This record gives sequence, C-alpha cells and structure tokens, in this order.
Amino acid sequence: MPSSESIILTLKVALCTTFLLLLISTPLAWWVIGLKKKYRILIESLLALPLILPPTVLGFYLLIILNPNGMIATFFKALGHSGQLTFNFTGLVIGSVIYSLPFTVQPLINSFSKVPKIYLDSARLMGASGLDRFRSIVIPLSKSGFVLGGILSFAHTIGEFGVVMMIGGNIPGVTRVVSIDIFNHVEALEFKEAHQLSLIMLLFSLIILIVIYSINSSKRVTND
Repeated sequence: MPSSESIILTLKVALCTTFLLLLISTPLAWWVIGLKKKYRILIESLLALPLILPPTVLGFYLLIILNPNGMIATFFKALGHSGQLTFNFTGLVIGSVIYSLPFTVQPLINSFSKVPKIYLDSARLMGASGLDRFRSIVIPLSKSGFVLGGILSFAHTIGEFGVVMMIGGNIPGVTRVVSIDIFNHVEALEFKEAHQLSLIMLLFSLIILIVIYSINSSKRVTND
C-alpha cells in the first residue's frame, strides 16, 4: 500500500490553501466588480494568469521573489518567522494560493456580479453601511460562488505538480505531496504503488466533478 504520509500532507496543504483563498478572494472579487470596465479587464487578466502560465514559470519566479534575502522574507522575519519560505510547508501553501487563485476568485466575481443592484441600493437608502450590505445581502446571495470556489480550489491544489515541485522540492514528509509521490513511483518503476495513488486521485476527481455538476444543475433548476 502507498504511504499515507503524502496523502495527509496533500490534504493539509489543500485545506490551508482553500481557507486562505476564500479569505483573500472575497474582498478581492468584490473590489474587482466595482472597477471601471477598462481596469477590470486588466485586473481580471492578471488574476487569471496562473490558468495559462506554465507552472514551472510561476514556480521559478516564486523562487526568486521568496528568496531568504528578499523583501517578503524580511517581512516574515520581522513577524518572528524564520524567513525560509521555500522548500517547506509555508512555501507549498504560498505557491498553491497563487496558483489556485483564479479557481476561487472567478466564481466569486461571477456570483457577486449577479446580485441585483436594486437590493443594495434599497439597503443603502435604509441606512445600511457597506459592510452591512455585503454581509446581509451579497454573501447570502452568493453562497454557490463560495461553495464552487472552495471546491475548485481544494481540488486544484490536490492535483498540483509543477509549482509544488519548483517551490517545495521533493522532501519526504515535508514537501512530497501525492502528485510528486506518483512521479517518484513511476520513475522508480514501482507501478503498483503509482497505480494505487493514481486510482485514489482518479476517484477523488470524479467525486469533485459530480459535486460541481450537481451544484450547477441545482442552480439551473432554481433559475428556471
């Protein structure tokens, strides 16, 4: 049987990444839909870059940006962190957050854009603050966006390879996630172990797709 170590590590990275992405993407998506069209096109294009950028390119630039002597590492040192942001769990999460950002922020942008403006205007006329309007109107009407964004981000993080290999390396128990573990087994001609892990990933992916299509189907029924 394949080691559970890489599976547990992968789940930890995916959970941390999904949680952080929901926190980051919520205000980011709300800010984006308030931009003028020409600026919104530019910002959305930048946010969608990880979708088409080769993972090795993204991983390479992250290695440069997160080097121990850089500004970001210096900031973390000031907070009491060691400043080592690569080839460890922290690096995996940072790389995963950036790489999976489009899978969270885009569903939220789509959901926020569909909130009827008349509801927000009515609440504003009644004296509700911007935060109150967002909390009591936007969030409840955008639940499907949060669910879909969370599921897509979690699933995408589970299947990462290029970025996590570049920024995390292949350290057993530290940065060796499932995708890298499968690669190692294939490289070592350990096809039985590779097949077992691959089957787990295949079943997981199928379940995720069934959930996503179920959500989309429910939304279509509701809209009809």
